[in-house]
Amino acid sequence: MSLIKTNNNKDILKKESPWGSPSKKNNQPGPDNSSVDMEDLAKKFQDGLKNIFGGSSKTPDAKKPIALFIIGAIAVWALSGFYRVDADEQGVVLRFGKYTSMTQPGLNYHLPYPIESVMTPKVTRVNRVDVGFRSSGDSARGSVSDIRDESAMLTGDENIVDINYSVFWVIKDASKYLFNIQNPIDTIKTVAETAMREIIARKKIQVILTQGRAEIENEAQKIMQQILDSYNAGIEITQVQAQKSDPPAQVIDSFRDVQAAKADKERLQNEAQAYANDVIPRARGEAAKIVQDAEAYKREVVAQAEGEASRFIAIYNEYAKAKTVTQERMYLETMEKVLSGVNKIIIDKQSGSGVVPYLPLPELKKNQELQLKKSEVKN
Repeated sequence: MSLIKTNNNKDILKKESPWGSPSKKNNQPGPDNSSVDMEDLAKKFQDGLKNIFGGSSKTPDAKKPIALFIIGAIAVWALSGFYRVDADEQGVVLRFGKYTSMTQPGLNYHLPYPIESVMTPKVTRVNRVDVGFRSSGDSARGSVSDIRDESAMLTGDENIVDINYSVFWVIKDASKYLFNIQNPIDTIKTVAETAMREIIARKKIQVILTQGRAEIENEAQKIMQQILDSYNAGIEITQVQAQKSDPPAQVIDSFRDVQAAKADKERLQNEAQAYANDVIPRARGEAAKIVQDAEAYKREVVAQAEGEASRFIAIYNEYAKAKTVTQERMYLETMEKVLSGVNKIIIDKQSGSGVVPYLPLPELKKNQELQLKKSEVKN
């Protein structure tokens, strides 16, 4: 820059091009732009840089490395804004510490530090929080220590149960996860205890120790997710897994004795019920059979009585019409019934000896049938 004076006696800063005049050099006529040599252009470029950084064309050569160092530092600072987000991460961009945007996996750029910075939490990694116990080393071979303050819970029927469980979770929204909760691990553990104690307080100990485990896990996952969503925590609970559910160690032997007694009681009740199921239906069947036989006999007797009454009325009507014929007929029918099954000897007083020769045809027929059977047996 140069200082010039106007007619109004005011000093005005006049900006000159750092590249100098394109056609003059040291007040001498210069060559045409097309014929400028490379050394002249390089020197003008260096002079321009010196003017930009406060120097002049007469600056000593010792200051050249400082300018180049500054330019290199600026370039490195600008390039530091490039960052890469892995496939299992989300990029959260902060401008002066305030959340501005979220970037997806790949190569991205943000304004260099300290203007902007980026955080890349793992959003697909499944994290685990243990409640009621702590495991050291490999879970398959390491030791497990119980945390009674976390595991001891009061059931709905006023018993105490020790329950250990694990909570598996992932990051659902990285920005909410980073800025809405201060300590995610402690928050998840506290929410897990709250949800589990609420569920256990509604259940009976027998259900908790036997068939109710899957139902408790599902309910705990649902309640935990509702609480975390109300916090805008950006966390998704993928699974709640119960590790064990037992009575307190001090009373576990007595509890097992009680459970064994209950099992014996149920077994005896089942055997008695099976016996009752066998005897009662049989007795009911026999009673129904007796009732049905009585009903059948009743109907038979009533039918016979009604038939006899109808027959008597019919005979009486015939007797009223012809008494002599009816009496003789009744006498003959009665004698036929009486004498049909006995041996008979006919005596007629008008005959000489009084005995009428009688040929026993039924006896002869029986004798013939008996002899025929004997001959068949011999053959």
